[in-house]
Amino acid sequence: MTEETVSQALLDQALVEEATKKSGLIWVRGASGPARALWHVWHDGAVCLVGDGTGEQPLAALGLTDGGTATVTVRSKDKGGRLVAWPAAVRELPPGGEEWQAAVEELKGKRLNAPDADTIAERWARECRVLRLTPTGEAEQRPGRMPDGSHAAPPPASPAITRRPVPAALPKLLRRGRKG
Repeated sequence: MTEETVSQALLDQALVEEATKKSGLIWVRGASGPARALWHVWHDGAVCLVGDGTGEQPLAALGLTDGGTATVTVRSKDKGGRLVAWPAAVRELPPGGEEWQAAVEELKGKRLNAPDADTIAERWARECRVLRLTPTGEAEQRPGRMPDGSHAAPPPASPAITRRPVPAALPKLLRRGRKG
């Protein structure tokens, strides 16, 4: 490895860590499905996530499996745009282990509006998966190395829509309310 390559790897590592620590949400794309915004914590050099249980983040839809890979995209805290995207190795932490306990302690502090804040660790051990996403290589995207396209994706299908035909009686009702 050249000195320039080593220097860039260290800069990428620092950018990934700082950007991910500061961001409240990251976008994760697993083996299947589109990227999804997830809340997380940065702990011991990796992202920790909890999900798939009652009322928690849906991780299964992303195809995040133990031993699999993912792509993590982090936005800029001040501008809100994409700052860095990096490849990650996915590892599921077994419930109750030392590493799981440390990750859960960090995650509990970031979990907002938990219905069972006092017993959340027990529920997570029973119902959820705790995943660790560890950076595995150089940043795929970073300042100076961004793609030209927008990466915009169409919204997922949903029964909630905002555009419907105006009811025929509405203009008449609106005119009736005006004085004039």
